[in-house]
Amino acid sequence: MIEEILPASIAWAEEFGDPPDVPLFPEEEALISAAVEKRRREFTTGRSCARRALAALGERPAPLLRGLRGAPQWPPGIVGSITHCAGYRGAAAARDRDAVTIGLDAEPDQPLPDQVLDTVSLPGERAMLRDLAAVPGASWDRLLFSAKESVYKAWFPLTGRWLGFHDARIDVNPADGTFQARLLVAGPVVGASVLDGFAGRWLARDGLILTAITAAPAPG
Repeated sequence: MIEEILPASIAWAEEFGDPPDVPLFPEEEALISAAVEKRRREFTTGRSCARRALAALGERPAPLLRGLRGAPQWPPGIVGSITHCAGYRGAAAARDRDAVTIGLDAEPDQPLPDQVLDTVSLPGERAMLRDLAAVPGASWDRLLFSAKESVYKAWFPLTGRWLGFHDARIDVNPADGTFQARLLVAGPVVGASVLDGFAGRWLARDGLILTAITAAPAPG
């Protein structure tokens, strides 16, 4: 499913449940020694998907530990992202010559809980959602939230800095499965240019919303 919104150069793996007896490295097991069962399943299957994506790139199995703010620490020369929600776990990875960052998010295709939208959205985004209300395709408020999560996951490896929900403006195209994210704060320098936003893709199917951002290296 996720491959439909990823470039061909990106390796990926996904699961729609939690296979039994998936092994973890001892270092990974230590990260979730006190976790509740739900969190253990998310973590374990997510790491399994990540290792499958890495194997497709020719990488040997190794622990994927946590770095700054809990972000996965990928092997040298690799960028990637892991996501999970009820009924879905997925991961994507690429060599840094093919992508400078990846951001994935998965959400249930259901409206956001009450009061959440005002917290995570800008006035212009809420106006966009009002225009989309009559358009079939997805729970648009949840799609907006998912796109913002993907933006953060793509932003953080480049900057090591927090990005708030109000620090990027999302514009969703309901016709072609794309979205644009315009950064409202100073962006990172990638190559010789300042990155001022991200282009993403989205997919809504079988009760799920998936969003993905992949930023290609600058030409030359």
